[in-house]
Amino acid sequence: MSTAKRGKVRVENGRYRLDGQFHFPYPNEPIRNEDGELMGVTNPRDLTHVHMYGGEAPFFEGLGQGKLLGTRCDSQNCDANGSIFIPFRIHCPDCLGKNTIVDMTETAKKGATVHTFMITERTGAFNTLPKPIRFVNVEFEGVPTILMGYLSVGEPEIGMKVVPIFNTTKPSYTILDLSWVPEGTNESEILEGFTFG
Repeated sequence: MSTAKRGKVRVENGRYRLDGQFHFPYPNEPIRNEDGELMGVTNPRDLTHVHMYGGEAPFFEGLGQGKLLGTRCDSQNCDANGSIFIPFRIHCPDCLGKNTIVDMTETAKKGATVHTFMITERTGAFNTLPKPIRFVNVEFEGVPTILMGYLSVGEPEIGMKVVPIFNTTKPSYTILDLSWVPEGTNESEILEGFTFG
């Protein structure tokens, strides 16, 4: 497949413009058992998925800049007034008003705690994290929501103090640009390309 034909997306006058091919089928290959009997076929495809972030784009761009952004409801008539949401929510779930973006990086560095965790050896088809993956649900002081992420150094424990690290060298602009490490972790121990922000 020629990468020159691979689909590209640009924004022009506020609209997405798609150019090129986004789907490349390949010939099927037979699947045979030890006796040479046909058992099935592979059906290989190369697919480029286009995922638009919309109003969540500042969150993902912020991760690549070493920032953890949340949002806050500032509606005076809402019961959730002053509530900060991480993960990032464009609109308040109570009043549906547009939230204000707030930088929560320092809050996360000073008071993030593992609420619960899960360690898994089995993952989805497109996982790029090394296994086992130590998924952690992280809570922040004064924040009513919990953020799921992954611990990249050490073993998780409920109540463990953790700090964020960010892929600022070559960001993917996905949630994988954010990881967590135990408080007090030395910079020499963190993932390559990541910083404390």
